[in-house]
Amino acid sequence: MAQKAAIRLLLVWCMVHGAGFPHYACAQQGLNNLWMGGTNSEEPLPFGGTDLDFSSGSVVLSYVQRDIDFRRTSANITDADGNLLSSTNGAYIANAIGDTMLNGGGLNPSQYTSWWPEGLHIAQGCLILPKPNAPGIYYLLHGTIDDLSSSLSHHLYMTTIDMSLDSGLGGAVSKNEVLIADTLNEGRITAVRHANGRDWWVFCFKANTNIHHRLLVTPSGVSVNGNQAIGVVRTPDHGQACFSPDGSRYAYYSGFGTADLDIFDFDRCTGLFSNPVNIPIDDSNSFGGAAFSPNSRFLYVTSVLDVYQYDTEASDIAASMVHIAHWDSTYSPGPPFATVFDIAQLAPDGKIYIGTGNSTLRMHVINDPDEPGLACNMVQHGVVMPTYYTNSLPNHPNYFLGPVDGSVCDSLGINTLTPGPSPRERGVRVYPNPSHGAFTLSYPAQPTVGQLEIRDVAGRVVMEERIPQWSTVHQVELTGQATGMYQCKLTWAKWSVATHVILER
Repeated sequence: MAQKAAIRLLLVWCMVHGAGFPHYACAQQGLNNLWMGGTNSEEPLPFGGTDLDFSSGSVVLSYVQRDIDFRRTSANITDADGNLLSSTNGAYIANAIGDTMLNGGGLNPSQYTSWWPEGLHIAQGCLILPKPNAPGIYYLLHGTIDDLSSSLSHHLYMTTIDMSLDSGLGGAVSKNEVLIADTLNEGRITAVRHANGRDWWVFCFKANTNIHHRLLVTPSGVSVNGNQAIGVVRTPDHGQACFSPDGSRYAYYSGFGTADLDIFDFDRCTGLFSNPVNIPIDDSNSFGGAAFSPNSRFLYVTSVLDVYQYDTEASDIAASMVHIAHWDSTYSPGPPFATVFDIAQLAPDGKIYIGTGNSTLRMHVINDPDEPGLACNMVQHGVVMPTYYTNSLPNHPNYFLGPVDGSVCDSLGINTLTPGPSPRERGVRVYPNPSHGAFTLSYPAQPTVGQLEIRDVAGRVVMEERIPQWSTVHQVELTGQATGMYQCKLTWAKWSVATHVILER
């Protein structure tokens, strides 16, 4: 107890003063840079918590001892500097030091939740959004299974979190507020930025229909904004839904039944889907996932034994399918824990990570998802986890998406991608500086691939690297270079900026 009290005081001091603190990375950009997973922390390794931390620009995996466990339902949020604010497994909300958040217990009241107090087994069962124009206020949108016989949800709930409570560790000021009371397919709670660059569209799906419920998140709160019947009729199913990073497309996938894959165009101004494309997938499957590439062109479907790539810009999307991978019969740590293909998520490092469908010590990765076909470099069970990992990929929208420039809805004067007159005003930083060769660049997220060029004082190029779309940090290793000053120039399609770093020994 005394140890947790000391951690609490140190964390609050860190938030106020900006000092370094292990794991919470006070000086770095965040929102979606921390992925939390792992389960059964009361047991010795290889049980326990696992963090995937992208705050350096590359993923760092680490074992973490904490109370909260994660199964298939996982959501968390950090502040813009990378400090963990809260996390949830669908059963309760934890604060930054791992305690149950003030008034954070008792989420999703149902018999199903009571069966899984250590975390729900629902893909995309929770989603956290910052309230527009209200720093420190967050909306947690969530659901459970209310009809056990058919795995249906009867409610979409909202819980409001105020981070000013409990000495900065936050508290739930309202809980389990019913937004939608209907017969819903479990999970698949998804969100995308409104075309004005401030608000959010949120969606869930009405079971045994083709109806998408639509909600709008504004500074005034969260309101039901209607629904839309489009695409194929879906019975109760299991799978994943996602928006492309640029918000122009939406995919809904489930291998359960015959509906399989739907792809829609999406209007971020009106909140309406259009041009539905249904693609039957000829395999035997009951669950799986879907994720878009960073450039929003390629859609990856993970279907238990197989992974497919679709080109959403092709004239015939179904015919563009490339079979990326078939399960190679690997188990981890051994039978019956097969490393098959389950839910997927695009990460801040520009790669797509795929859960294994079991609690294994591995995860799959697509290293170059913007590349067509097998050039996407899919590596089965290529990520070694420090603990058993139960498909706990977090449900993160693209928090960095700005307005649709020039649209009728671009009326708020927001332009998150417009550079200022100086590197600092453009949000570009380098740290630590001076450096011994390893340093991190942070910058505003951009919708296009960027290029990093580093030159010495003589103007000689000593390094060139690719900057993934939507990333906000990039780790650099300048090894074998002489001491002195180096120019770091970052270039995107629309603009470039340069800053300097000093190397010392």
